Amino acid sequence: MVPDKPEYKRVDTSQFDSQASTRGRLSPEEASRKLRAAFGHFPSGVTVVSYSHQGRAYGVTVSSFTPISLEPPLILVSLMRSGRAADLLPHVPFAVNVLASDQFDVAFQFAGLSSSPIEVEWDMSSSAPRLTYAHAYFTCRPWRTYDGGDHVLVLGEVLDYRSTPDTHPLIVHRGAWQSMA
Repeated sequence: MVPDKPEYKRVDTSQFDSQASTRGRLSPEEASRKLRAAFGHFPSGVTVVSYSHQGRAYGVTVSSFTPISLEPPLILVSLMRSGRAADLLPHVPFAVNVLASDQFDVAFQFAGLSSSPIEVEWDMSSSAPRLTYAHAYFTCRPWRTYDGGDHVLVLGEVLDYRSTPDTHPLIVHRGAWQSMA
């Protein structure tokens, strides 16, 4: 027997503070900046999504990483449509490297914010390059790709993973990268 679908009721939002809505009252640039700041109130882990292209390891810092399913094991990463990774990731194996609290320099390196490049140690023993000293990693093959507006949403099927229980993750909250330790 299939259960009935739940009924959803529309909520009357007229009671909410009208200042909470900025749509239509600000320039598109200002509205985008304010929305980004509001999104930043949700703390998120910091990852480097890594992949190989023409025999070379690449990575990009990503904070939009979400576990999706245990069966099959799926994760989701959200990539800026304008970046090289958005073009390549739907077609190549990749790894999501969850950064440890002491890996600010690695996060800055792959976000393009580092003033002086650092040497990164790669583990090339799998189908996708992985950062050797990540807090955790998930090696994936592309499963599905979806349109996400100015981003591309890539679902990956997890093939291999590892976590290090004696480290703490690096997080981003309200635009600041910090340790949970």
